[in-house]
Amino acid sequence: MKKAAIKILLVDDEPDILEIVGYNLKNEGYQIATASNGVEAIQVAKKTLPHLILLDVMMPEMDGIEACEKLREIKGLEDVIIAFFTARGEDYSQVAGFEAGADDYITKPVKPKVLVSKVKALLRRLKENEESAVLKIGDISIFKDEYYILKGDVQISLPRKEFELFLLLTSKPNKVFKREDILGKVWGSDVIVGDRTIDVHIRKLREKIGDDYFKTVKGVGYKFISED
Repeated sequence: MKKAAIKILLVDDEPDILEIVGYNLKNEGYQIATASNGVEAIQVAKKTLPHLILLDVMMPEMDGIEACEKLREIKGLEDVIIAFFTARGEDYSQVAGFEAGADDYITKPVKPKVLVSKVKALLRRLKENEESAVLKIGDISIFKDEYYILKGDVQISLPRKEFELFLLLTSKPNKVFKREDILGKVWGSDVIVGDRTIDVHIRKLREKIGDDYFKTVKGVGYKFISED
């Protein structure tokens, strides 16, 4: 991926930081967007779909922790790389940030060369994720770009929503995904579907892939079972 195609969203309530950080990253060829608080960050992120978000923790209106949690719930932004800006000694912010879904943190103040180096390291993860178009779990290979799976030597084609549901469940094997999270991430908040829709799609996946791979957690949701 060329750097010119990479978009970075900077979020901080201090204009000087936005200016300095933005200047140094623009010099590296990155496309920069800015926001001064969590509310604005969510609005800008929805419009620009950045590859990387550098997010301050302490901000007015909505802090970085809450903003990170909400960004992770937005379809199209689930996999965006998020790194927090934290002041030295704010260990609690780092812990809270990781729990909210952050990928990393950068301690302020930071020297421009160190910042650029850190950003490049974070973006290497993006490249690695993009190159990993095949996910392997046990005897199942999931071809993300082609929308089909291989179970052993048997190819199984899945309709789009079944595939997206399967991909979500297998993204974190053995984790229980709540029904509301499944609806939001697979169907989106703009589409009105009932709980029965999930049940039907799970039933079809069980028929095609195997009943033993899926577990219903009554009153909560579903998970994909893996012994790996």
